[in-house]
Amino acid sequence: MSSTLSTERWIQAGSSIASRPWLPPKAPAGEWPLMGAIVDAAYLVGLLASSPVLVPRMLRRGKHRIDWKARLGRGESLPQAAAPRILIHGVSVGEINAIRQLVDRLLTDTPAREVVVASTTTTGLARARTLYSERCSVVQYPLDFSSSVSRFLDRIQPDLFASVELELWPNFTRACVRRGIPQIVVNGRLSERSFRGYRRVRPLIRPMFKRVDQVGVQDDVYADRFRQLGADSDSIVITGTMKWDTARVEDDVSGSSELAESMGIDRSRPLIVAGSTAPDEHLLLHQATPKGVQLLCAPRRPEWFDQAAHILKGCARRSRSDSRSATDRYLLDTMGELRAAYALADVVVVGRSFGELHGSDMMEPAALGKPVVVGPATGDFQLTVDALSQAGGILVSSQERLAEDLATLISRADLRSDLSKRAREVVIAQQGATSRTLEIISRQLEGRKTP
Repeated sequence: MSSTLSTERWIQAGSSIASRPWLPPKAPAGEWPLMGAIVDAAYLVGLLASSPVLVPRMLRRGKHRIDWKARLGRGESLPQAAAPRILIHGVSVGEINAIRQLVDRLLTDTPAREVVVASTTTTGLARARTLYSERCSVVQYPLDFSSSVSRFLDRIQPDLFASVELELWPNFTRACVRRGIPQIVVNGRLSERSFRGYRRVRPLIRPMFKRVDQVGVQDDVYADRFRQLGADSDSIVITGTMKWDTARVEDDVSGSSELAESMGIDRSRPLIVAGSTAPDEHLLLHQATPKGVQLLCAPRRPEWFDQAAHILKGCARRSRSDSRSATDRYLLDTMGELRAAYALADVVVVGRSFGELHGSDMMEPAALGKPVVVGPATGDFQLTVDALSQAGGILVSSQERLAEDLATLISRADLRSDLSKRAREVVIAQQGATSRTLEIISRQLEGRKTP
């Protein structure tokens, strides 16, 4: 089950075994057929019960057009692997971005490994294809019906399964056990909100957590939460978060100048870039931006683009080459260019933090040396906020104080410089989790080889 449930993945994704010589004998099926049928039935009941709400929402968001064939585990089978094949699953864009350094190291370090990247959401899959498709296979993660999982694993035949942060599903987990595929969690995290939800169904999910061979967690708080939910204490290792490793510390970003030119951004005037914004934040940001200061908003989801454009009246939209005009409001209604936009900013506001959506990742602008402002709702990124706050490298604002805080930062270059310097120092000090995660993967693969 996911650490953050969503409409798109709440019923997420059980039986042959690969013929490679380092695989152990297939584990006995045990209760598999009965349990698989019970879980499948529960999914179907839940799906039918929620369909009056689920179907209209999917139609409204355009999610009825997703690749259902792939979601059911169907597709082209991968060729026989010449090296251990590692299947890494990141549910959406944030998780896919977090594994960039890990994938790079797995593909370039010795011994040789083959990597397959899977994602659940449409945006996550698109991001994975952009980042990895030239170097490894990118596939759709299946729904967690036993037949879908079985077809998927028959096609991919992984030697190890790595779930990013926490994306465990009963049928998938049980199928991996049956096939003798080690399962690990990398960059593991369990927010307080998710932990409370899991705790209510702990008797049901404890067996699933116990089946995980190794859990690499971001800190001791998350370690304790995994332990309480059923993970064996001996299987838990504190690695830190790989997101610090993916935050590239640099001053210039490819594509930023072209972005400014195409949208008509005046580089001689102050610019506030608000990234990963939510619908209830666009008016707040528009009104809180000081007079004469430019504002660029980058909504987190494509379905929020038009709403933002309506609020930012007369804005220049990135997707429309003819929209450039004399304006100080800009809308980044494309995906994959947020980092280039951050590089242009005098101040960065990280969205989904002024309402009830629990925040967005603020590491990237911090690594770029930008003064970062967030709202009070950052529960999903609390460790990052704590690390930056303790060093004086982030400004936590509120709806009531945002206008005042932005005006102060825009008028005080010394404050902006101090925030930026401290934030970047934190990023550099926190890096190293990828190497520790690679050690976990190597140990698990070594354990699979026959003597």
